[in-house]
Amino acid sequence: MKLKTILIILGSIVALFFIAQIIYYYSVQSGIETYPYTLVKSYDDIEIRKYEASLFTSVKLNSSNYKKASSEGFSVLAGYIFGDNKENKKIAMTSPVAMTLEDSTTMLFMVPRQFKKDDLPAPNKKDIEFKDMPAKTMAAITFGGWANSEKIERYKSKLKAALEAKAIKHSNTFYFFGYNAPFEMIHRKNEVVVELQ
Repeated sequence: MKLKTILIILGSIVALFFIAQIIYYYSVQSGIETYPYTLVKSYDDIEIRKYEASLFTSVKLNSSNYKKASSEGFSVLAGYIFGDNKENKKIAMTSPVAMTLEDSTTMLFMVPRQFKKDDLPAPNKKDIEFKDMPAKTMAAITFGGWANSEKIERYKSKLKAALEAKAIKHSNTFYFFGYNAPFEMIHRKNEVVVELQ
C-alpha cells in the first residue's frame, strides 16, 4: 500500500474521530440541566447575569490549587449523585460545576429542579452539605481550553479590570464555572464569575 494511501486513511480516521466527538458533545450537553440565568447586559468581554435561586450539593476542600481541589471535589460529589448515598439513588448531572475561588475551595453541583432539599438522599460522606443559593446578579468572563490555576487567576484579573473600567462594584466573591466533562476534548467552556453588589 502506498504511503499516500495510508496517510489518507489515517487522516480520514482522525477526521471521523473529531466529528464523532462533536456529535457526542452536543448530544450529552443538550440533555444537561444548567444553572438558570437571564442576561442583563452584554459588553465586549463580559456579561452581567441574573441567576435564579437554586439548591446545590457542596463539599469544602482544604486546597486552593485548581487541579487538586477539582479532582478531590469532583470525586466526592460525583460519587454522591452516582449513588453513593443512603438510598443508593442516582441524581442527574447538571452544569456548570462551580468552585469558589478562596483560600479553601468549595465545589458545588446544582441539584436538578425536580428535587427539594427534603427529597434528597442523605450522603454517606459527612462532608457533603446542601446549600440554598439565593437569586443573585453576577458578572462573567468566558474562556476556552483546559483550565488551570494560572489561567483562572488571569481571567479573574481581567474580569476585575473590566468591572473597574465600567465602574461596576462587585462583592469580591469569585467562582470558577466549568462546563465540560473531563473526557471532552473540544469546545471546552470555562468562566470566572463574581457576585455584584
